[in-house]
Formats: sequence, structure tokens, C-alpha cells
Amino acid sequence: MLKRTIRTWRAHVARRFGVPLALLGLVTGFSPLASTVAAQAGTMQNYIILYGGSAVPADAAASINRAGGTLVYSYSQIGVAIARSDNTNFRANIVKDNKVEGASSTAAFATRLNDDQSSSADASGPPPGDLPNAPASDADSLSPLQWDMGQIHTPEAHAITGGSPAVLVGDIDTGIDFTHPDLQPNIDVANSVNCVSGAPVAGLAAQDDHGHGTHTAGTIAAASNGFGIVGVAPNVKVAGIKAGNAEGFFFPEAVVCAFVWAGTHHVDVTNNSYFADPFLFNCKNDPDQRAIWKAEQRAIRFAMQQGTVVVAAEGNESDDLSHPTQDVTSPDDTTPVTRTVHNDCVVIPVEISGVIGAIADGHNMQPNGGYLKSFYSSYGAATADVVAPGGDSLFGTGPESFNGRVLSTWPFALQGNCLASRRVFEVGHPGVMWCYQQGTSMASPHVAGVAALIISMFGNLNNASNGKMSAGAVQAYLSQTADPQPCPSALPAGYSAFVSVSNGAPQVCTGGTGHNSWYGSGQVNALNAVTHTTK
Repeated sequence: MLKRTIRTWRAHVARRFGVPLALLGLVTGFSPLASTVAAQAGTMQNYIILYGGSAVPADAAASINRAGGTLVYSYSQIGVAIARSDNTNFRANIVKDNKVEGASSTAAFATRLNDDQSSSADASGPPPGDLPNAPASDADSLSPLQWDMGQIHTPEAHAITGGSPAVLVGDIDTGIDFTHPDLQPNIDVANSVNCVSGAPVAGLAAQDDHGHGTHTAGTIAAASNGFGIVGVAPNVKVAGIKAGNAEGFFFPEAVVCAFVWAGTHHVDVTNNSYFADPFLFNCKNDPDQRAIWKAEQRAIRFAMQQGTVVVAAEGNESDDLSHPTQDVTSPDDTTPVTRTVHNDCVVIPVEISGVIGAIADGHNMQPNGGYLKSFYSSYGAATADVVAPGGDSLFGTGPESFNGRVLSTWPFALQGNCLASRRVFEVGHPGVMWCYQQGTSMASPHVAGVAALIISMFGNLNNASNGKMSAGAVQAYLSQTADPQPCPSALPAGYSAFVSVSNGAPQVCTGGTGHNSWYGSGQVNALNAVTHTTK
């Protein structure tokens, strides 16, 4: 995941354990506020306002103005508004409205996507649906470097289908490089959007100014065009839904905007390689956190209700998300505060019901079969759905994966955000770049790509609200066609040193081969997915 990557992981482990080495909506009327709002100037900041109903009141703008703020955007579909104010009394004023369930400033509640770039460590099947499909080639110039694709059998799947251009994947990330020739054939500009302000700005405004979004988009849908790499679903369309800014922060208002956009623009699958703040763990008993995570939850559920499949990265903290005890990394845009957490505290979006959780593995086999979970990847029996290649620079290197990382597209203008040793260029293609990265950020788009192949292949078998295939059916196909992986019988030397960033607990795999806390139902298998026969 962009937010917490290996750099952050290493920094916390080294410091703490001595190991060597965001929704907008219109708000309806509320009970009258005092006619005069004391104008106490403070820092201008955004606020999420959560209404008790499912819609924003018609007089929201006026109510917000009386409280000392201005309406930025309204998401009436989910009863959430985004406001802006420099009045220090704004929150106290607006919550006096009996229609307001909660309100919170988002200034201190950003999630940062800290990329791996700064780390120095080194067949026949069921009848197809009615969508247009065509096979794709995996003979692009950099295809031999894509160990990750071979591991989940995408070349074999592509002999059947490279996906359908009628399927749209929304990459909720830091944007997309509209100029990258390995992505250009598949970018849906009209359905791309910049949500960073909390208000959607469609089209080219979603240009990536960080790099992470272009990397995840390439894994999903880099074109089969003879050069560069080939994505998991090289014939589908991809929209950049920019919710992360140039510094890699994902503010709550941007996350809300992104999911409402996905739900209203017929996005079939979203990839989410980040955590949505307020904190890594969002606790229901905290009034500020509750307003924000409930707004985000409403937005995510809204998208799923429109038929959008939501795939999310599990995280890079080596945490057991099913048994949290402590959070030491939040808020990560200010000064982290150590706090006790329990199961009433959730990670968003991966712990929202119906979201498909993606764990990362590397290119290294376990002694008893299957691939080893990446040393940094978080996990959990209740959150792990499937595992996919995310890379492992310590325990996953070899002849095919010389640095253990995943290769994908990167903006040439942002070379500085990719370490020199990770950059890849091609003769004959000046001004074009690819980059090696690792993290659950890299695992999640593999899963999103396979989900897109499933929808492409089987069309509207379930007559879903999006006219294609229900999110629940796609999740079932992913799980049923994954390659089961058992808990490891033994771990490589040094692996056990990588303990939970949050509480120092050792990483423990629990469960059977059919489903366990490290691998969920197993590693995604693109070939199985596109030849799946329901029983």
C-alpha cells in the first residue's frame, strides 16, 4: 500500500523493536443556531459533516454558513457534506444542528502513502457472457521481468481473454500518468477525476503527481502493445481516481469523493492501495474518528450497492488486523500517538464488509507448498480474502525476481520518486519509464485485474445493478478459483524478526489450507478465474 510502505515499516521496527537492517454531501436543515456566530479566526481547514439521514438537507449551505463555514461539496446520496472554515467554533456550532450526527475537521486525519522508493534494502469453462473479449499477447519487451504475472498465470489467461474494453477499473490512488504510452490505449479520461479537494474535477485533472497511482494502474491494465509491460487485464479500461496528493496523503474528503464518483460513474472494480484515515485504526467510540469513518463507510457501501467491486490492500505493518491491540503510527501527518485499540477499531477500506482484502506474497516457495507471505504484509483471518504478488526484497529474490520487487509503469517526470536502482528505461522509447516497487499496494491491483477479467469473461450472468456481474459473485469467483496455500511449516532464517509494527507481536499464521490468516482462500489464479465453472 502506498500509505505505509517498507520505509515506514523499517523505521518503526528499527526504532521500536531494534531489528537490524476521506466524502462530500449536502446537509439538510437543522435546528436554528444562534443568530450570531462568534468569528474566531483559526486555520482554514476542511470538515466532514455527517447527517443522521441518508440525504443532505436542502438548506445545508445556509446552515453551514451560519455556523461559520462554507459548503465545498454535497454528497446527497450518502448524507455527507464537505465544508470549509477558519472559525475555531465551527464544529461546536454545526453539531448543535439536531440533523447532524457528527462533524470533524480532517486536517489532522490524513493517510500517507509512503512508497517503497526510499527504502534501501534490497482451456474450457462456462459459457462466456455477452461482453466483447479478445485474447492478448504477453510478448512485450519487459514481459520477461514480470515474474508476478507468471506466478498468477496471466499469460495463460490472456490466451483466452485480455479482458473487455466494456469493463472499467477505477484506480483510487494518486492519479495516473495520462502521457505514459504503456497506459494511454486503455485510459478512460472522461471517467477519471481529481478528488483531492473533496469536490470532483473530471478528466485530465487526475494527472499523477506522486507516481504510486501510475504504478498500480500499470499492474491492472498496461497495454499489450509490443513494448514495456503487460497488465493483468490489458484490454480493459482504467480511470485514474485521484484521492492522494503529491505528498502521498489521502484525506477523508477525497476518499469519500472517490467512492461516490465510482458508484455514480458505473465503475466495475476499484483498486485501493492505501489506508483511509483518520487513523490506521478508526475507533467507533471517538467522536471525531466516528464521523469520518462512518462517512467513508457510507461512500464505500454506496459504491458497492451500485455494483462496484472494491479491492483493498491489507497493509504493510505486519499486523494481525483481526487481533489489534495498539496503534503507534497514527496520525502520520502530524505526531503519532500511541493508543490502545480493540476490534471496535477498524482499518478502512479493507475492514468494511464486502471489501476484498489483498495480502502480499513474494516469489519464494514455502517448504510445504505455495508462496511465502511477504515479510511486511499485514494479515488476519477476518480480513484476508486472497493473496497476490506484492514482492519481497528480503526473502523473495532469485533468478526471475532479482530484486524481489514488482515492475510497473512510472511517470518519467517523477524519476526522483523512484530510486535510481529501481528505474527501468527502454531503447527507442525516450521519456518513458518503469519502476520496481514492493508492498501490499502492488498485491491489490493484481487482484483488481483478475476481478476485471472475471467480469469481462462472464458478463451479466448475475444481472447485477451495473448490468454486468454482482460484486458478491465476483468475490466468490476470486475465492473459488484461488490456489489454496497452507500455513508455512517452517520460516526462512530472519523472517521471525519482522514483528508487528503496532505491538511487537510475532507474525502467526492460523487456519487450514482452505482458508487461513496469511493467505485467505489462496493466491489468485487468472487462468482458473476465466475458465471457472460454477458448481
